[in-house]
Parts: sequence; C-alpha cells; structure tokens
Amino acid sequence: MKARDLTVLAGVILIIVMLIIPLPPFLLDVLIIFNISLSLLILLVAISTKDALDFSIFPTMLLLVTLFRLGLSVSTTRSILGNAEAGNVIDTFGSFVIGGNAVVGFIVFLILIVIQFIVITKGAERVSEVGARFTLDAMPGKQMSIDADLNAGLISDREAKQRREKIEHEADFYGSMDGASKFVKGDAIASIIIVIINMLGGLMIGMMQMGMDMNTAASTYTLLTVGDGLVTQIPALLISTATGVIVTKAASEGNLSTDLSRQILAYPKLLYVTAATILLLGLATPITKVVTFSIAGLLAFAGYRLSKASLAKANFEEALLEEAPPEEPSGPESVVQLLQMDPIEFEFGYGLIPLADANQGGDLLDRVVMIRKQMALELGSVIPVIRIRDNISLEPNSYTIKVKGAVVAKGEVLLDHYMAMSTGEQDDSIVGIETIEPAFGLPALWVDEDMRDRAEMAGYTVVDPPTVISTHLTEVLKAHAYELLGREETKQLIDHLKESYPTLVEEVTPNPLTTGDIQKVLRNLLREQLSIRNLPVIFEALADYGPLTKDMNVVTEYVRQALSRQITTQLTNGGNELFVITLAAAVEKKIADAIGQNENGSFLALAPADSQAILQNTAKEVQKVAELGRQAVILCSPAVRMHMRQLIERHLPYVPVVSYNELEPDVEVQSVGVVNAE
Repeated sequence: MKARDLTVLAGVILIIVMLIIPLPPFLLDVLIIFNISLSLLILLVAISTKDALDFSIFPTMLLLVTLFRLGLSVSTTRSILGNAEAGNVIDTFGSFVIGGNAVVGFIVFLILIVIQFIVITKGAERVSEVGARFTLDAMPGKQMSIDADLNAGLISDREAKQRREKIEHEADFYGSMDGASKFVKGDAIASIIIVIINMLGGLMIGMMQMGMDMNTAASTYTLLTVGDGLVTQIPALLISTATGVIVTKAASEGNLSTDLSRQILAYPKLLYVTAATILLLGLATPITKVVTFSIAGLLAFAGYRLSKASLAKANFEEALLEEAPPEEPSGPESVVQLLQMDPIEFEFGYGLIPLADANQGGDLLDRVVMIRKQMALELGSVIPVIRIRDNISLEPNSYTIKVKGAVVAKGEVLLDHYMAMSTGEQDDSIVGIETIEPAFGLPALWVDEDMRDRAEMAGYTVVDPPTVISTHLTEVLKAHAYELLGREETKQLIDHLKESYPTLVEEVTPNPLTTGDIQKVLRNLLREQLSIRNLPVIFEALADYGPLTKDMNVVTEYVRQALSRQITTQLTNGGNELFVITLAAAVEKKIADAIGQNENGSFLALAPADSQAILQNTAKEVQKVAELGRQAVILCSPAVRMHMRQLIERHLPYVPVVSYNELEPDVEVQSVGVVNAE
C-alpha cells in the first residue's frame, strides 16, 4: 500500500480516536490549526480550479472534513467540561479575538451560523438540485451529439467514450453534492447544540463539582465555549463557501487517496498563500508560535518542492515540443497523421530526464544538434530531426534508439556514476558496477565520484553518462545512415549540387540515371560507412559509368575506385602504411566461379560449406589482427570485392573490404594474414 493511502487511512483512524480518547491540549492546538489550514486550502483550490473535473473528489472530502471537525468538537468539549481548558488556540479565540466578552463572542458565533446555514449552504443546495435536474434532462441530447460526431468521423471511439463518461460523471456529481450539502447543514445545527451543551454543562460542572461561584463558572466556561465555537465555525464557513464554489464540479474515476494528493496539490503557489496566512496568524496573535510556524514552514516547503518539480516538467515538455510538428485540426483527415513515423527516435526512462532538462544542467539536446552536424561532415548525409521523448514504460535509467519505428539499440546509464573502460589490463583496485559499453561492446565499470580519479590514474578511460549516450547514438547513426537516405533526401542532395555543378548534374540525371538509381549508389557507399560528401567526384564517376550498365552495384564499384584517395586516407588515418588481410588465390577463384548473372545483376551462389569455411577463416584472421591492436582490413581483387563484402557483412559488419584499385599507389601495403579456403 502506498504512503498516501496510509495517510488517508491514518486520518480516518485519528477521527475515531478523537471521539473516544481524551487528547492533550497541545495536540488539540495542532489539530485545530491543521483544521483551519486545510479548510483554507480547500477554499483556495475550489476557487482556482478551471474545470469541474479538477476537484471532483470534493463531495467525499467534504464528508471527511465535516466528520473531522465534529470529532474535534467532541474532543474540545471533553477537555472544556472535564478540565476547564482546551488549549492555547481556543483560549486565544475566547479572550483575545472577542476581547474576553462572552456576549460579543456568542453574537459573532450566531452570525457565522446564520451566514453559513441560511446564505451559503441553502444557495449551494439549491444550485446542486437545479444542476442535477438540468444535467439529467440534457443527457439524451448530449449522447446523440456524441454519436453524430462519431459517425461523421470528427472524433475517435476513444474520444466518444471519454465524452460519454464525462456526462455520466457530471450527473453523478450533482447528485453527490445535493447530498453533501446536507452535511454542512447538519454541521451548523450540531455546532449550535454543542455550544448550548457546553455552556449549560459547564455552569453545572463548575458550580457543583469544582466549587466555583456562578460568575466564575459562567466566565470560564462561556469564554471557552464561545472560543471553541468560533474555532469550529471559521473552518466550517470556509468549507461552506468552497461548497458553493465547487458545486458545478464533476465526479472522478480515481480513488480518494490518488485524487486527493493529485488535485489538492495541483497548485503549489497556493501552499505559499496558506503558509503565509498561518504565519501571520502566529505573529499577530498569542497562538503558540511553535504550532503556527511549524505548519507554515511545512506548507511552504511542500509548495517549494512541488513548484520545482512542476517547473522542471514544464521546461522539459517545452524543450521537446520545440521540434514537434504542429498538430492538425481534428477531423476525418487527421487520421492520416497517425500514419507518420519519425525516422529517428530517442526514448529514455524518467530517471534520465535531467540529461535533457537544461534547467538541471542537461545538454542532451545540444549534443544531438552537434551529432547531426558531425554526421553531415563525416558522412556527407543530412540526418533527419531526432525525436527525443521520455517513455514511462522503460526502466528509469534505460534508453532506446529507434530507426523508422524499430528499436535498433538499447542502453542503460547511471547518472551519479562514470563509465570506466580499461585500455590495458584490469586493475583490481578499481571497484565498480560491471557493465558493457553500449557503442562498441567493451567491458566497463560504473564507478562513483570518489573512484573516478583513481581510475583515470590507473589508465582507464573515464566518461560521463551524457558522453556514453552521445557516443552510442553517433555509432548507431553511422551504422544506419544508409537506411535514412530516401529518394526525397537524395533529391535534396542533387538540388544542392546542381547549384554549383549544373552541367554535371544534367549529364547524370534524369538520364541515364534516375533519382532512385543515384540513391542506390549513395546507400551502398553509406552502408560501408564511406562518406558521400564529395558528390562532385561521385557524379563524375556516375557520368562516366552510368550509361554502361543498369546494375547499380557495379556502378558503385566504379564510384569507389574514383574515391580511392578518400578510402585510402580513411583506412590509414592519414599515414602511408596499411595492414591488410588478403584472400588466398583459391578463395578468390571459388568466389569468382560462384558469381552468377540475372536480369537484376550479379549474385553470389557459393556452396554453404564453402561459405561457412570462408567466414570462419576470415573471423580467425580478423581476431588475430585485433589482438595486435590494429584495424582489420580485407584486401582482394576488384572482381570479387563486392561479393566478399556481402558474404561477411552480417557477421563482420565493421570490417572494411577494399580492392587493389581503391588504394592509392603510394600507400605501403603489408599483409598480416591470409584467408584460406580450408
């Protein structure tokens, strides 16, 4: 059971305790001040709610508050008649508020009763009756209106169901308020009876049991009784006023505990107003400062925490909506909007919200912008807008990356830790939570702030959670950049190139190559993480070899040869040495002999046993090169390069496969392994 459920249950049990067990005067002071604070807060919330559904729990709450106030009256009556005292608050109201004049206090008490009973309660009761009657009369017409909108396609089934439920809740609410107003009326009558009993009973007990004379007994018990009546009727008056204000509110679906915590605390600023009122009450009156200051402090602290949480959520939602497309108006055509799918989505659990909230120091949105710029520079392709949103269905510290609606990568980070990755041997003195680095699959540790410096001194690479996410997102975008290049994006690249090279573009497209043909070539290059930024060179090769064949895979091979300098620089990191794994002559012959042709181009028809053997031997050689701390590069002849790449792509996607024609003459090639056929 949740804590807020227990809180409500404890409040109900407290009411029962007040009816049975005598309470000390100090506890009575606390409960009386709490009663005044709660009544004032209910009134302010009732005034501030814009929709009836915002405070739909009011009828049930009215019953509990009335019962609490009556239980408090029983406790104060027991204390007044039994001990001739009822705490500092009642004594203050009896002596300070009414100046010690019992007659004046009694008159003020009667005036409050008249205002509450005749003016406010009667009016609220009448409005509830009329509202219930008109709501019931209007229900058939509203139902027909909902059915008409649903049949016309103006609303969905879900919206129609919600509107029907709202109509039912409104009718239920008016009936509830009609009965709840009787609680207030009965409370006013009970207050009058309790005051009369206290005054008469006090006179009898004071004179007959405590030995007081009539004047002393009358003065003592009358002032306490009137003070008790005022303390009780002021909150009752506030609640009666709230009843009149809230009488048009509708019913709710949630349970009492959930609605109470959600609805009455929906306006954090009102807690400040209530706290300030109670604080002034403690400063301007002799009421115990410990009680008033404590309650005011608690109210102010609660308002601060709620305001901070609401502001953080509002800023985060505003940041997410900056890139969101405008919503289409509701109508039959709005269904088309449901078919739209974001090219890239980054979803995360609620525990990672501080990473995207600029007010909490999060810079994830800025990092995403930088990643898109980095992709444009490195791959020459414009990455679509990355949709960033929180997802409550995910674990608090986890995230997912989606490409065209499908999850392609997952990860988990700890905000208060750092990821430490060993660049050599593991150091046993570095203690942390074992994990796997999501971008490259390396073993790592989550270490705390104290262990961070030790890990860096031990040679570990230590990065913070935002960097882990940024690196992972960057690698995922590189691996899936070819999927994000559609015909529309290709057309944009062609139009951009045409501004500087109009003749070159006109020679390539729309004849002999269509936009779709060019897209296939560019996607083939991106699939192997080869940048397409040098579009002029790519289009020069397309102009030369495009008219010769309709097989875009073959055209891609010619384009790769034209980009030999770029490929060489990328593989050698600007140096002049390249360590490669070559194919044995028998392997190249097997692949070449297995190449077939059809109307769609060439394909590899290698026997399964031969394919498995080549894959296993290639993986072994790649592992050996990796153990030497070098990047594995497979070098083969131009005739089989494309098919060798297709053969290992699924199992060794990050291993480059190049041909001799794709390397610059000045590069020094050193063979560090050979792939054999057996």
